[in-house]
Amino acid sequence: MLLDPTVTNLNTGSFGPLPRSVFDRATELRRRLAEEPMDFLVRQLPPLLWTARTRLADFLGGEARRLIFTANVSAAINLVASGLTLSGPGEILLTDHEYGAMHWCWERMARRHGLTLRTFRLPILARDPHEIVEALCAALTDRTRLVFFSHVLSPTGLVLPAREMCRVAKKRGALTVVDGAHAPAMIPLNLADVGADFYCGNCHKWLLAPTGSGFLHLGPGQEDRLQPSQVSWGYRPDRAQMDEPDEFGSTPRLRFYEFEGTRDVCPWLAVPAAIDFQEQIGFEAIRQRNESLVEFAKERLGCIPGPTLATPRDPRLHGFMTAFRLPRTVDAPTWRKRLWEEFRIEAPIVERPEGLLLRVSTHFYNTEEEIERLATAVKRFLAPLAA
Repeated sequence: MLLDPTVTNLNTGSFGPLPRSVFDRATELRRRLAEEPMDFLVRQLPPLLWTARTRLADFLGGEARRLIFTANVSAAINLVASGLTLSGPGEILLTDHEYGAMHWCWERMARRHGLTLRTFRLPILARDPHEIVEALCAALTDRTRLVFFSHVLSPTGLVLPAREMCRVAKKRGALTVVDGAHAPAMIPLNLADVGADFYCGNCHKWLLAPTGSGFLHLGPGQEDRLQPSQVSWGYRPDRAQMDEPDEFGSTPRLRFYEFEGTRDVCPWLAVPAAIDFQEQIGFEAIRQRNESLVEFAKERLGCIPGPTLATPRDPRLHGFMTAFRLPRTVDAPTWRKRLWEEFRIEAPIVERPEGLLLRVSTHFYNTEEEIERLATAVKRFLAPLAA
């Protein structure tokens, strides 16, 4: 791993550092692009792009012919929100724990289509996945046109029962858009099993792929629902055999959405190297290691007076992000500043209406000593507040 030895990085939930092999692969591709752009983009790129697409689709349990590469999950969600037409009157339904920027995204879509935007309360300390499904069932109405939710909540790390939620929404006639920013390589994921109409994700977090690698996966029956955000040479909606592989490493349909003009696609092409890296270690070995780190974090921070666990204990409802609610006397900007300047720790302080959260992301490259360092910092910061 390319890690700064002076930094305790407990924030894979925001950005994953790169394995050296992934960095080297992306660098090699960029060198080839820099040396001879025409040869790379016209001749070398198509087979590399199709290989990357099929490899990622296989890893996600999806289909290559339905997988659109994007720069990140936000770009994927915006592609859906800007390219989808919904008939009014009606509503877009979100949970009350969605990422702020994505809330704005759907707010804009609702205004443009004459819809309303409504949120429903999640039982964030649910003891069972059925509590979450029941909350969605109670919130759905005949006016609900689309349901948007995160597979893994960014503030607390709560894993939602995505498959069951998609099925409930479908029975009520609502489309489903899932924000899978944290799901790939953090939790077991099979897109065919989830059954979302539109599933959006990142590869630069837990999969440890380069920044600039995200995706949108189209569910069955949704192939013709979107318009592209930009019109470029990929805009050929009248071509026959829209879903057959073409000479560009894509299909006419995927290129319709994916091609936005000249861009650096090397992050997409390096995704197979990221999959290879963790496969060689063994995803099950990584999972076992990460589960032990989660338990250690719960133990070490849970025994400090003040912080309380804000992530459910049920293994079906959590992955490798663990949140702790902080006392209301904590000043978030001061803690952020001190964590970095005094301890060189990367761990976000999340501000929520119900209070502050300290979110701890533990991946296999983290150590118990780093968690101990965070516990030491928390104790030191809380000491004056308890006096």
